[in-house]
Amino acid sequence: MADAAVPRRRDSLRRLDRVALAIAALLVAVAVLDPARFGETVAFALGALARTAPIIAVATLALAFVKAAGAETLVGRAFRGPALVMIALAALVGGLSPFCSCQVIPFIAALLAVGAPLAAVMAFWLSSPLMDPAMFVVTSAVLGLDFALAKTAAAVLIGIGGGLVVHAFARGPVFADPLRPESKPGGCCGQAKTPFEGAPRWDFWREAPRRALFARTARDNVLFLGKWLALAYVIEALMIAYVPAALIAGVLGGAGVQPILLGALVGAPAYLNGYAAVPLMDALLGQGMAPGAAMAFVVAGGMSSIPAAIAVWALVRARVFAAYLGFAFAGALLAGLGWQLIA
Repeated sequence: MADAAVPRRRDSLRRLDRVALAIAALLVAVAVLDPARFGETVAFALGALARTAPIIAVATLALAFVKAAGAETLVGRAFRGPALVMIALAALVGGLSPFCSCQVIPFIAALLAVGAPLAAVMAFWLSSPLMDPAMFVVTSAVLGLDFALAKTAAAVLIGIGGGLVVHAFARGPVFADPLRPESKPGGCCGQAKTPFEGAPRWDFWREAPRRALFARTARDNVLFLGKWLALAYVIEALMIAYVPAALIAGVLGGAGVQPILLGALVGAPAYLNGYAAVPLMDALLGQGMAPGAAMAFVVAGGMSSIPAAIAVWALVRARVFAAYLGFAFAGALLAGLGWQLIA
């Protein structure tokens, strides 16, 4: 009996959600090592989740409707056409969309789940976290209109560049089959089919199997996205609490190419969020930070900050994730160098 119980315990451990365990481990560590910070950390994560909840709800309900109605073919048509036009439009729309790096994840998950071309999705994915209307206003007011315009241009150009690279190598080993197995969509009503195959059934609620698929898809996506975003926000709260701004200033100070390179490298792990980065950059620029380093920092941080990277990792395979980080770093470095020359 004891021998039989060992495999059962192992199976139970395998069924434990690793993301939930990571969240619990971080919160327990804070409660033990810094009890005074525990409440703030939980409140920050819950508040961020509450602000993101409407976006998650809209995205998951839309995906559930698409799946239940079999309407993937219509979504596919929106991402069909000349490749260059699709990539350019996706980057432009992404650069103007009002979503941060974590909030855009539900929409990316929905697009990938219905088989949208990865090149256009990558263009949108890269450009979207960098700029939105509110961010443009804040950046213009604090860092100047020219900085805001340059960052917007960088967002669109990086999205286009990444999308073109993905399109050029779409059939290669890096970008083939980009989704992780656990985030792949299943067949409609139990029938295996390709993402853009078949005709939609808009009144899906008339059929019990389609109603069940709607409920199952919505539930699974809420749980999947919610747990990863919760982990991202807990980590972001810890970064804000324990990564001092003075440390960042010491690393990114100076002039020349080196601070731009450091800005791109440090931007990912040290980035707090887009709105917190604006006054930080204003202070660092006032202390003599190179303008190119500031641009590289905000561009790299927006696309590849730890909270955003965790959410990206949840959706795509490691090789696609590595390519995403490569696009983010290269784009940040080029944006910093370009802005250094202009400024």
